[in-house]
Amino acid sequence: MHPNDPRLRSFIDVKADSDFPIQNLPYGVFSTSSNPSPRVGVAIGDQVLDLAALQSAKLLDLPDGVFAQPSINAFMALGPVTWSKTRARISELLRHDNAELRDNADHRNQALILMRDARLHLPLRVEGFTDFYSSKEHATNVGTMFRDKSNPLLPNWLHIPIGYNGRASTVVVSGTKIHRPRGQLKPPSAELPSFGPCKRLDFELEIGVVVGQSSPMGAMLTEQQAEEMIFGFTLLNDWSARDIQQWEYVPLGPFQAKAFATSISPWIVTSEALEPFRVQGPAQDPTPLPYLQQQGANNYDMALEVALRTPAMNAPARISATNFKYMYWSSVQQLVHHASSGCAMNVGDLLGSGTVSGPAKDQLGSLLELSWNGAEPLQLPGGEQRGFLEDGDSLVMRGWCQADGYRIGFGEVEGTVLAAG
Repeated sequence: MHPNDPRLRSFIDVKADSDFPIQNLPYGVFSTSSNPSPRVGVAIGDQVLDLAALQSAKLLDLPDGVFAQPSINAFMALGPVTWSKTRARISELLRHDNAELRDNADHRNQALILMRDARLHLPLRVEGFTDFYSSKEHATNVGTMFRDKSNPLLPNWLHIPIGYNGRASTVVVSGTKIHRPRGQLKPPSAELPSFGPCKRLDFELEIGVVVGQSSPMGAMLTEQQAEEMIFGFTLLNDWSARDIQQWEYVPLGPFQAKAFATSISPWIVTSEALEPFRVQGPAQDPTPLPYLQQQGANNYDMALEVALRTPAMNAPARISATNFKYMYWSSVQQLVHHASSGCAMNVGDLLGSGTVSGPAKDQLGSLLELSWNGAEPLQLPGGEQRGFLEDGDSLVMRGWCQADGYRIGFGEVEGTVLAAG
């Protein structure tokens, strides 16, 4: 049976609404108090399966030590054939009708850890981070607010996946607290800029694309090659300092406003696990240039939501619910374009999809849009309002693909805002 087969069941009890059924098996890096060395595991139900322990027990046939590492980079470098074979073997070991792991108490005790007892780490060594701007709805909203209401998209937007190179050094795992950034600020009413804490701190709901294979400098990629290079996907919050950005972005685009923090979820869902959820993206008009044209369905029917909790609230309240299927430029197109100049791609490169916004008011992926740049503050339970994030606010993003009887989920990415350090 293929690891995606909906009939598969694990000997580990997995609730119907769990993000991590046997059909998922996302990769992450974890440690425990009894073994503080970070190593690679997969999520199954409410547990983590220690792949380094399975390899030590000779249950996985891979190069020595590939999972006894603080990132999945060494495993990704082995290539798509190995990714698929390994996922199939892990699925086989977790099946309810396979006795190899199920009936070996020693192996189970070594390899299965309750997720609540595990510390989750950044799952990959991020070699480079590139953020795109690929939601037509988001770009239209931003262009309407700041540029030209009658013609909000710049002339190049419908022809090219717009992006910029960000900072790999400040990509952090879910749960990492985020200090409010400082920078140069110049509101329209001020004659000269000043330096101080950001006053318009925002989130951006995105999906992170994890590149698992390299490409040589000077080469271009086909659609198929780009597909094969994508190891998987993760939730991504690209924190944004809107007031710093507004002053600095002309003429070269975002810099310090986006360099201070990018949060990702601890689990990377493989491309293979998402195969059943592929859908066609929006019609692209005008037709892209030949190197960007797609034959396959490269978008995904993936539900996404954002919840906000202020210090006065007992629980997060949902403020946005959208879907990744709305993205105008697909992840494959983004990767093809990234390499098209001859840019070398590396194992461990991370591509941010850009803010995921849908057509409806409650489907917007940033506070900039939800509050219309602060002019229409978001109403929260208990009477509070938010135009932008305040110190102590916590953002939680979740995402999943829903099937009949199970879901393929990402867990969550959470970050809490601290005062400027």
